[in-house]
Amino acid sequence: MRITVEMSLYPLAPDFVGHITDFIVELRREPGIEIVTNQMSTQVRGDFDAVMGAITRCTRAAMERVHPVVLVAKFLNADLDIGAAPTVGATSGANPGNRDRA
Repeated sequence: MRITVEMSLYPLAPDFVGHITDFIVELRREPGIEIVTNQMSTQVRGDFDAVMGAITRCTRAAMERVHPVVLVAKFLNADLDIGAAPTVGATSGANPGNRDRA
């Protein structure tokens, strides 16, 4: 089974940017997963075991380096194309007048 995960790491430390960068660099070194990072979050996709293993290893490393750390994650049991912009409303039957509303 392939999954997609969106996550954000929040190290509760004064030098939090370095800890976030380390987490992302470590994730990028993990085999068998695809990663896209932007200003808001990191998306990961791949085989369930590869994704979960990578997240577990990298989260453990982050939590061993700094305390406390918050990891917020959303898991989807679908293989989303995280490298492409979504086409919200194009074919979903959504009301075009509500496209820009959250």
